[in-house]
Amino acid sequence: MRRRQIITAGTAAAAALAGCSAPGTSRPRASAAPATGSAGTPLSRDAVTAAPRLFGPALEPRTTGSFGLDRALLMAAPHPVLGRRLRVRYPAGSASPTVARQYGKPEGGAQLYLALRSGPAEALNLRYYVRFPAEFDFVKGGKLPGLYGGSVTSGRHIPDGEDGLSTRYMWRRGGTGEVYAYLPTSVQHGTSLGSGDWRWPVGRWTCVEQAVRLNTPGRSDGSVTVFLNGARVLRSDDLEFRTTNRLGIEGVFFSTFFGGSDPSWSTPRTQFAEFAAFAVSGHYIGPLPGV
Repeated sequence: MRRRQIITAGTAAAAALAGCSAPGTSRPRASAAPATGSAGTPLSRDAVTAAPRLFGPALEPRTTGSFGLDRALLMAAPHPVLGRRLRVRYPAGSASPTVARQYGKPEGGAQLYLALRSGPAEALNLRYYVRFPAEFDFVKGGKLPGLYGGSVTSGRHIPDGEDGLSTRYMWRRGGTGEVYAYLPTSVQHGTSLGSGDWRWPVGRWTCVEQAVRLNTPGRSDGSVTVFLNGARVLRSDDLEFRTTNRLGIEGVFFSTFFGGSDPSWSTPRTQFAEFAAFAVSGHYIGPLPGV
């Protein structure tokens, strides 16, 4: 049997958000709040330099394209199986960076690009755990981390087949799940894959894993497969991610926020979600035992 190589963080966690900042661009960051005692410590610039203990040795944080790290708390009390957990805050009235910029609303969530130290891949699995509190209000929808390549990955900027791709998740109204992919075939915004094929649970940890295989340039033979707690809930084939072999999967796009491009997507009250046990591999990873 061929041995799987799984690169994981023994501590768990990652930082969140997506939206309008590409890997090669910078956004102003709020200064990190002081450590919050027993609750947790915000991911400041200094904390991100310690990424191997948060995300595992296979991933390296990019210094550009991140924001909201002060809203991502590395919790002091680890989970007995998942290890270190990251809590991301969505302030009341917040949605996407677009809404914050255009409507003067609070900015919510967080974002961080994490590149594969080994270089771009043709196929990659990303597994992590996410927990929404039992009382979580999904409103109209929001983003969750996925994979990325290139610099055109979000913000209603459609990649041309050579300059970018991404496969974040979304939650929709009532917790309906989907993959929200930026593809050269997308129109105006991301492409919804498998909308309604699963629902995000609340009040407990959920293992989610996506397996992305890029297409052969000139052919629509790419695919995205999603597993929820070890059960396959989505298989989307015949996808075109790229038109050149120069574009590959570069790493993890930690991206989470409400929205959406207008204030109707905003959370009515301050909420949070938690993330843990990130791992990447060229093969299926699966849930951890005992969670």
